[in-house]
Formats: sequence, C-alpha cells, structure tokens
Amino acid sequence: MADDTNNVREALDLARQGRGLASPNPMVGALVCDASGSPVGRGFYTYDDKNHAEVLALEEAGDKARNGTLYVSLEPCCFEGRTPPCTDVIIAAGIARVVCPLEDENPKVSGAGFQKLRDAGVTVELADDFRAEARLFNEAFFHFSRTGRPFVTLKAALTLDGKIAAPDDNTGWITSEIARAHVQQVRHDHGAILTGIGTVLSDDPLLTDRSEQPRRRPLLRVVADSLLRISPESAMVESYNDDLVIATTSAAPAKRRAALEDRGIPIQIFDAEKGRVDLPAVVAWLGEQQIISLVVEAGAKLNWAALDTGIVDKVLLYYAPKILGGVDSLPLAGGVGRRSRSGAIQLHDVSTFKVSRDEFAVEAYLTR
Repeated sequence: MADDTNNVREALDLARQGRGLASPNPMVGALVCDASGSPVGRGFYTYDDKNHAEVLALEEAGDKARNGTLYVSLEPCCFEGRTPPCTDVIIAAGIARVVCPLEDENPKVSGAGFQKLRDAGVTVELADDFRAEARLFNEAFFHFSRTGRPFVTLKAALTLDGKIAAPDDNTGWITSEIARAHVQQVRHDHGAILTGIGTVLSDDPLLTDRSEQPRRRPLLRVVADSLLRISPESAMVESYNDDLVIATTSAAPAKRRAALEDRGIPIQIFDAEKGRVDLPAVVAWLGEQQIISLVVEAGAKLNWAALDTGIVDKVLLYYAPKILGGVDSLPLAGGVGRRSRSGAIQLHDVSTFKVSRDEFAVEAYLTR
C-alpha cells in the first residue's frame, strides 16, 4: 500500500537521525499510526537516551496506539538488555500490526522478535522493498554483533589513473570540496579512523570529524606508528581531547614513548612480524572498546597492509577527473602487492554513485 511505503520510508528517515548517537547499538526509527492510519507517535534511538525507538514512539502515541500499526526500521528486540524487550512493550500497547523491512542479524534476535509478536497475535509484515537500504546503514552493527570486531572501510581519493599522491608537490586536493564534504559525513558515521605515520609526517593532518553534527563519542583517531616517530608538536597530538591513540610496537624507543605519555597520549603495543604494527590486533582491540566501525584514511603502504592482512571489509574510492601518470606517483596500495593476476584481491557487489558533476565514487566489498 502507498501509505505503508511512505510510513516505512519515514521510519528509515527517523533512524538516520541517530547517526553518531546510537553506536554501539543500531540506528532504529519507529512510527506509530492509529487504527485509522494517522501518525500518532515517532521515535528514534540514541544510546544515551536508552529507550528504544519503538518505546519512544509508543509513549508519544499513548492510548491511540491500540489496534494501530507500528512501522519500525529493524526487527524489535526480544531480550532484556539495558531496557526491557521492545516486543513486550509493543504487545502491551495493543499494536495490531508491525511493518518492518529487516530482521535483526544480532544472534540474540535473528527472527525471534517477529516470532514473539506473531505468537501474541500481532500481524507482522516484511517491507522487502526497503530491505537492502535498511541493512546498509546498520551494516557495521550487524558485523560487530556477529564478530565482535568493527566493520572496516578503506577510503581513498584517487585520480582516474588510480594515483593518490604525486612524487614531489602534494599541496592542494585530489577531489573537490563537494567530495570532501561527503568524506566528513563518512567520518561522522564511523567510530574510529586509522592512518599511518607516513601520512602524519607528510601531511600533519587533524583527521577529525568536521561534519558539525552531534555525536555521542568523539571520532577516535588511531595512528599506526611502529617506532613512535610522531611529533609531540604534531596537529593530532596538539589537538588531543581523549580522541587519539598511538598503535606501536615494543621496539619503539622508551624516550619517545615517555614524551608522548607526558602529553597524556595513550600508547598501545601491537607487535607483529618484522617490527610492524599488528593491524588485526588493533581492530580486535577497537572492538573491545565497543567501536563498531573503522575507516582507514592512509597512504599506499598502510592501505596495502590493511588489504593484505584482511582487516578491510569494504572500499570507498572517490575518483576525480585528473591524471597524474608516471611511475613515481603513488597508487592506492603499494607494498609488495600480489605477484600474479590470479592472486588479486577480489571484490563483489560493486556499485557507483555520482559525487559531483565530474566525480564519482566506487563502493565494493572484499571477497573472503
């Protein structure tokens, strides 16, 4: 029905209002319509509020919810967490029908919420046309709920010939201001950002979320720096506000570590072979900190290490209408690379979208 389509769309739009505010839980939006089909309650989830979107919408609706329809962007929970199960609240409110595009892939739910509603006589209908969209903006949560590790996106800006940096002068930008604004939204949607010491030394970036949108926790900046070469006067250190950690190795000089710790900078040891930072261990540690999503913004060396060690789940590549050419310009991923075409890293579900008049982006998932 047309009303169902519009109401599911509104529930999804409500869910997106939780961007940066819901993690480590999913973004969820809910709309309650009374028995005549008129909207009477709305809600979206934020972690600090605790109450789930369905509960907020039902509280606003009050008695008008009885015999009405609940439109919700994700299957209602059926277990006791920080709050009682939403399914119990929905049943008690007298909701007659629930329309939802997606099962919750969290193993604690996974269809059990829908079944509990059906067992109580509530009609449950799946809005399949919105399934892909509803899953996409909570893909990090689903990944985290299954693995305990953040969902990792490798993001880069490239010329049309696949270069991320020139050999000499790298002042200026590869992509437009429009594309860079989109990147700020990407940062806002992630819990942490990872870069390498090479990028810090060459660009002295801040790597902050400058979207100017509210977020529950600051974007955690992580620098892979095996020998602690980062300067205590770098922009990242100078701007520290409980939002920076240096991932290093036991080979890092004690004097450099002390200089950073004197500035209050947290240092974490992640030893891998050949004196490198253990990237999978970094990702696992971030999961322990309840970080459900990580974006990698780095140079060719760390990009390859991230791809080669298997920590990357998705790539997001912004292409600008430029060509650098030359063998010395840096590609997306450097390092040793794969020595045969048959050994190439495979991707799937490739999609593109327009960023500006002459720029586009490519999204794709790593094949395991």
